[in-house]
Amino acid sequence: MRRHLLSSADLSRDDIAMLLATAAEMHDIQRRDVKKLPTLRGRTIINLFFEDSTRTRSSFEIAGKWMSADTINITGKGSSTSKGESLRDTVLTITAMAVDALVIRHMASGACHQVAGWVDASVINAGDGTHEHPTQALLDAYTMAQRLGDLQGRHVAIVGDLTHSRVFRSNVITLGRLGARVTVVAPPTLMPSGIGSWAVADGFATSGNLDEVIASGPDAVMMLRVQRERMSGGFFPTAREYTVGYGLTRERLRALTAANGEAVICHPGPMNRGLEISPEAADAASSLILDQVSAGVAVRMAVLYHLLAGEEVAA
Repeated sequence: MRRHLLSSADLSRDDIAMLLATAAEMHDIQRRDVKKLPTLRGRTIINLFFEDSTRTRSSFEIAGKWMSADTINITGKGSSTSKGESLRDTVLTITAMAVDALVIRHMASGACHQVAGWVDASVINAGDGTHEHPTQALLDAYTMAQRLGDLQGRHVAIVGDLTHSRVFRSNVITLGRLGARVTVVAPPTLMPSGIGSWAVADGFATSGNLDEVIASGPDAVMMLRVQRERMSGGFFPTAREYTVGYGLTRERLRALTAANGEAVICHPGPMNRGLEISPEAADAASSLILDQVSAGVAVRMAVLYHLLAGEEVAA
């Protein structure tokens, strides 16, 4: 692996396989009474989050602490950027304290790439604007593989607000490199500009008809959150009309089960229950949503390990 993880495109198929194998070893630690490894003792990791987060920030913090790193959380409101300091000056100030890694979430696409050019520490992209979220894609792939096995040839449908989703962007790269067949589904107003040529280049399919895709019997359906905080203007008439057209409703859950009894349901969270996903689907036996949360710690431990430690996992 490289010194940073900024994009899923940074990872080859072999890199992804290595990270997922390490994550499987790290996942075993969650079953121990004492969840601690000495692997990153003496390392300092700063979680620098300029956007709100529950799952990503908590899992990175737990991942670092379970590997004995000194982990510090800083939010945008708790940093000097709230006083007008630039991002560049903020990260240079932090890294002047001899930190080893920065885990960054920022509202601007490309922010993590900029930071990587300014500092000597390793930089991990924990979500930058509408660009990418590579560790989320890794944990999604890990979770699906734990239930479905090898993802080669598996059909994954990614449904919802594609325009504003960094998760979708990282997932089409990661799943494609693992050999999965990906179909993305959204209303025309939430399809990113130029997605047709992008789909041809990266080898995924597009659709505006969720019922048709579900009837085809995909192996996994990943619902994406409608990101209303990033929307200015009307991307769909009403919440009810969005649910009728593109929500994983109780009726669509039944149709999915009928089409493929082994199909699984994913959602990167947070969920808008009753909008893009019904409570029945979110809580179904086929739902892997909490499995994704659990996998997040293991996958982020694997990423931190390969960036900051060595080749052997200290168990």
